[in-house]
Amino acid sequence: MTEWDSLERLASSLSPILTMIITTAMGIVFIIGFSKHGIEFIKHGFKQTSLDESLDKRLKDLGESFDKRFKDLDESLGQRIDGLHTELDMIKNNHFGHLKSYLEILDGILLDKNIISNKEKALLDNELKGM
Repeated sequence: MTEWDSLERLASSLSPILTMIITTAMGIVFIIGFSKHGIEFIKHGFKQTSLDESLDKRLKDLGESFDKRFKDLDESLGQRIDGLHTELDMIKNNHFGHLKSYLEILDGILLDKNIISNKEKALLDNELKGM
């Protein structure tokens, strides 16, 4: 005979009203105990202290895994951002180089057409050298 058989025999011998009162009392005790003590109430009732160790180990492993992934992600993002900065600098230098040569040609054309003087061309060339 198992414990469940004993409980079934005890429950069948009690009146339905008494069974309902006992079940309600057990529910109230469970709700109050769980609300005050949380999962510790259940673990203490089933005497499961190894559950704490297992959960702590799993949470620690999970935390280490997250730390490793975030570290790897941080390093790779840092490398990609540095690469983007390098590419942007190349684009800026290349763009301004083309712009500079275009403006130098434009200065020459303006001088040839007598729209600007040699003094103004010299000033514009000095400004372009400073870029």
